[in-house]
Amino acid sequence: MPTPRHDLIILGGGLAGGLAALALRQSRPDLDLALVEPAKTIGGNHLWSFFESDVDPDDAALVEPLIAHRWPGYEVRFPGHVRRIEQPYRTIESERLDSAVRLAMPADAIFRARASDATPTSVTLDDGRTLTGAAVLDARGLSASPPGLNCGWQKFCGQLITIPAGHGLDRPVVMDATVDQAEGYRFVYCLPFSATDLFVEDTYYSDKPDLDRALLVGRIAEYVAAQGWRATTLQREESGVLPVVTGGNFDTFWVSADPLARAGVRAALFHPLTSYSLPDAVRFASWLAREAPLDARLGAATRSRALDHWRGGRFDRLLARMLFRAADPPHRYRILERFYRLPAPLIARFYAGRSTLLDRVRILAGRPPVAIARALAAMLEKS
Repeated sequence: MPTPRHDLIILGGGLAGGLAALALRQSRPDLDLALVEPAKTIGGNHLWSFFESDVDPDDAALVEPLIAHRWPGYEVRFPGHVRRIEQPYRTIESERLDSAVRLAMPADAIFRARASDATPTSVTLDDGRTLTGAAVLDARGLSASPPGLNCGWQKFCGQLITIPAGHGLDRPVVMDATVDQAEGYRFVYCLPFSATDLFVEDTYYSDKPDLDRALLVGRIAEYVAAQGWRATTLQREESGVLPVVTGGNFDTFWVSADPLARAGVRAALFHPLTSYSLPDAVRFASWLAREAPLDARLGAATRSRALDHWRGGRFDRLLARMLFRAADPPHRYRILERFYRLPAPLIARFYAGRSTLLDRVRILAGRPPVAIARALAAMLEKS
């Protein structure tokens, strides 16, 4: 029998693909959507945290049902600077994304399979089936070595643990960089889900993408012990490697002749320095549901949007080069330590990808916390 024709086929059920499906179901429930994801769950096993100001008020309805934890502010810790910032902070759990997508879409519209081939109007699954549609959107993530991108890497492992005696944290510690910095910029990230449940993540920036899970698990155990906490239960664990983009060529990354539409990190829609993708995933999903042409024009439309994002990220790629090039590994933390002395609204705009010209001047103004010659060389390096 002929394969049904869909209005849109979304490849990849991660954050970008899941939010795209939810936004379309909310705004255009008449559309026939298909979602292709080989994993058992939509969103995998992940936590996505963000600042409330990262999401436009008009888009709040999209993420509000997914939020599992909320705090009025957060804290950062550096060897010479500790600060509490009153900026609302939120965390989404992948389990909620999975439930929301499955509630919004018919069961037979979610294909648990891998796409072996894709064109702008069709997808061939690894089981031999072919899906056809007016448009196809590729949201499957980046490869380990994305063409055209010059990358460092942010590597992490996080564990949700139970501490029966309590951990004593009343808000997230977004960066605790008082830990050993010998190998490069490293910090521990803590999310207090309850008085006894704490998510602890060890993160570090590296020139290579290889992930040593055992090393990070050991570091988490050392950090927990150093705080005087005694954990009894491991509730969940996640790990990953995220790109930190220092430069590249967008036309190599996404050649203009490639007609397949892209979303999420597949389209380089993330913050070049922090690897932070949620604000862009929300904005993209909203645009897709309200303005995007869901037909043969979708590929060119998504590439144009991604190109605008790439051009807008030039300053952030410069900062990423400074982090990797302007200081020896043990001193890289000083760049972030100085950054967190700046005004809270500036910090919020930076994470949301909305830094103003004045913000950028403030970030670079004054004597850099690293060698001036190396800082200038990193700034002037051809990106």
